[in-house]
Amino acid sequence: MTIHFESKRVAGIKSSPSMAVATAAKAMRANGVPVVDLSLGEPDFDTPDHVVAAADEAMRRGVTRYTQPDGLLELREAIVAKFKRENGLDYALDEVSIGNGAKQILFNAFLGTLEPGDEVIVPAPYWVSYTDIVILHGGIARIVPCGVEQDFKITPEQLEAAITPKSRWFLFNSPSNPTGAIYTAHELRALGEVLARHPQVAIMSDEIYEHIICGDVPFTSFAVACPDLRDRTLLINGVSKAYAMTGWRLGYAVGPKNLTKVLNKLQSQSTTCPSSITQYAAAVALNGPQDFVRTAVAEFKARGELVAKGFAAIPGLEVRAPEGAFYLFPKCEPYIGRTAPDGTRISNDTDLAAYLLNEGKVATVPGAAFGVEPYIRLSFATSRDNLALAIDRVAEALGKLR
Repeated sequence: MTIHFESKRVAGIKSSPSMAVATAAKAMRANGVPVVDLSLGEPDFDTPDHVVAAADEAMRRGVTRYTQPDGLLELREAIVAKFKRENGLDYALDEVSIGNGAKQILFNAFLGTLEPGDEVIVPAPYWVSYTDIVILHGGIARIVPCGVEQDFKITPEQLEAAITPKSRWFLFNSPSNPTGAIYTAHELRALGEVLARHPQVAIMSDEIYEHIICGDVPFTSFAVACPDLRDRTLLINGVSKAYAMTGWRLGYAVGPKNLTKVLNKLQSQSTTCPSSITQYAAAVALNGPQDFVRTAVAEFKARGELVAKGFAAIPGLEVRAPEGAFYLFPKCEPYIGRTAPDGTRISNDTDLAAYLLNEGKVATVPGAAFGVEPYIRLSFATSRDNLALAIDRVAEALGKLR
């Protein structure tokens, strides 16, 4: 008898689609295929020198042991100071939770709060892992489609219609992965007015792209726009994107202490704590000079303008210029139903992404992975030369479809 190791819960989710595409692209490059990889949302910059030096200092000082589950005091103080300095928000030290990346914060939040059958309202397009994390922890992802025709943002009317007696959370991301859309303060307040009428619904605002602003729309934290909902709002952030620290694995959240207490209890029983060395380096990143962030954001803005202009010039692609983050999410409907030179029919955006990888040697992620079709996501967290090459290759590959 063969032992079946996979539980029904795990069988009900999929591996990360963006990581799957990135893995395929890396394998092709290892075999000498010159793929331009636009699949992963990972800054191509090195971590700032002073942050790396802080990690070295931590190790030499012996900051190499377990920390409290809620993290080093220095990091919690830095997080509290960050929200006060940058957002005008006051949080106490016991209203902070720290995880091995923002993804673990999501895991802890849903594991700690969802009962079987509880619903989480998720506007689509959404980050690829949101719905699977909800499902894994017994919840039901109530997906609300929000296409390019409404700037990829949920409306108050849609939110109201999605709320049921089983609604437990409203989860959204601004600036958005995968679309680059940013909710204005006015839009957030309008959503807050709906949520105020439904006190059973908590709000999870993923703000990890807070600093990466590519357009004229400023970032506004949900807790700033809707202070009256503070006692049921969890703000999620981290150092991965702004400080080019993806591999360091450090995310954090602030919220009411009766919630962060739950998250920290779970942390104590899972990984105990994030790496003490990473925590020390993250505190230095948050407290230290922010020149790197400003320089990186200026480059991302220039890259965003480059890809928005370049892909908008390709016939058939509907492009909305990104306001933040480092993604472009063009609609590609005219290419669905066409035929590739080898006779393969492009039935959906998953087929199109596969075609662009194999024929165009450009790795993208299909819109289906983000809950809407037909779109493709392009990360512009790579060099301008790579982006210019990708634009030419995609244009050429799409031009071959009949």
